[in-house]
Amino acid sequence: MSISKSLLYVACCIMFIASCKPTHDPLEVVKTEAGLISGTTNQEEDIHIFKGIPFAEPPIGKLRWKAPQPATPWTDVRQCTTFGPSPMQNEPAPFSMWTEEFLIPKEPISEDCLYLNVWTGAKAYSEKRPVMVWIYGGGFSSGGSAVPIYDGEAMAKKGIVFVSINYRVGIFGFFAHPELSRESGHYASGNYGLMDQLAALQWVQKNIAAFGGDPENVTIAGQSAGAMSVNCLVASPLSEGLFHQAIAQSGANFARDKPLLREAEEKGEAVARSLQASSLADLRNIASEDLLQAEGGIRGPIIDGYILPEPVVDIFDAGKQQDVAVLTGWNEDEGLVFGPMVNAEVFRQQAEAQYGEKAETFLSYYPATDDSVTEISQLKSSRDRIFGAHNFAWAKLQSEQGKSKVYVYRFTRKVPATGEYIKYGAFHTGEVPYAYDNLQFVERPWEPIDHELAHLMSSYWVNFVSSGDPNGEALPPWPAYDTTDDQIMLLGKKPEASVLPDRDALDFLYEQMVGE
Repeated sequence: MSISKSLLYVACCIMFIASCKPTHDPLEVVKTEAGLISGTTNQEEDIHIFKGIPFAEPPIGKLRWKAPQPATPWTDVRQCTTFGPSPMQNEPAPFSMWTEEFLIPKEPISEDCLYLNVWTGAKAYSEKRPVMVWIYGGGFSSGGSAVPIYDGEAMAKKGIVFVSINYRVGIFGFFAHPELSRESGHYASGNYGLMDQLAALQWVQKNIAAFGGDPENVTIAGQSAGAMSVNCLVASPLSEGLFHQAIAQSGANFARDKPLLREAEEKGEAVARSLQASSLADLRNIASEDLLQAEGGIRGPIIDGYILPEPVVDIFDAGKQQDVAVLTGWNEDEGLVFGPMVNAEVFRQQAEAQYGEKAETFLSYYPATDDSVTEISQLKSSRDRIFGAHNFAWAKLQSEQGKSKVYVYRFTRKVPATGEYIKYGAFHTGEVPYAYDNLQFVERPWEPIDHELAHLMSSYWVNFVSSGDPNGEALPPWPAYDTTDDQIMLLGKKPEASVLPDRDALDFLYEQMVGE
């Protein structure tokens, strides 16, 4: 065959190959460290969805109250098309302002819960899209990644890889005991829920590139207990290199009231006695339902000397936290008053008992001139003591240290509602469907402004995940927080930058909280 004919033949072959479509989608089957998995696609077929991917062995039997272990590899292609079980907890039931869209499904619920989920719009492994890892709230005693408002499709459509994870809660995630501490290898116990989060982040580092994600651009994000978890992860020396930005919505841990290891161990010993368990083997053989009923208020992180070597505020004061950009804030109407409202006289007495000679200063910010004013003050002081002062403390410390930038918001949109729900306004967790563009999952009388706000907030969040800066084209400018001018973003009917409301009140609470 002549050279010219040979070249013509090669050219025809190349054109034929180029005209042929691939026989399969490159993300139809994904190779993870433990084995091959397949998932589903959304209706438009532009987002790949993988649900119920095991990132660790089931923490059951002998693995109850142990650090998560690597998942056992499998040989066949594993179908990852449904959520894994939610962590062991009481059966969910709507209450207060939280309708079923804010809760886990009624089943399955199990100790076998260490699964995660991935949404990606990547068309090739090599795309290196920014990654967000979502950590749910629930007071460290409830919650799970299968909650409807945590769906990741809308965020994946905006160009990021969205990952949601499960972690152990309640007595299963935060039980400490001297025998557990001794067997651990680092003499610590009680922070198994945080260990699960670290294990999920390690999984992301090893596997997310196979989904078109960038392991060198990972943002951790959470709300309420999820935001407190984010705060702990930023403070922990064990999280170095696992993430690069952090989002904390309505939650952090800057008070000096977290139990130390020995206190938590004593509480664990009391629970063991109540169950007549004389050994770890006995405790690990108790039915999960019986443990759930005996948990004795065990929930949430402790200062264990390992994952959290010191109180979070001390770690931040010393500048030992992970140096990452932060987006944080809280909601206008998320004051949670436990028990009945009190009258003005009782509120003043409570202030005097808590703040002593500084009670009058507290009452100047949260007045009790009459019962109606006192009711508002109870809601605002609860909001600020539980949420606002902690997120403010984070912004204040990060700004003063001159580390990576911090962006602060206040969510002010009164979530549209009917019936009894009207009174809740910009309630706790109300911002989540907006931030992740998931209004479609919530039964509310949405108005055009709500869809506009959801588009804007989710765009801010995606920009931050991508670059550590929420600002972008056609969005109102969001200045980084600085204690010299206290500029934050108000997210409501008219999103705009403004001076932080209640700055002096928050500063007062911050000083009392950290013991200055």
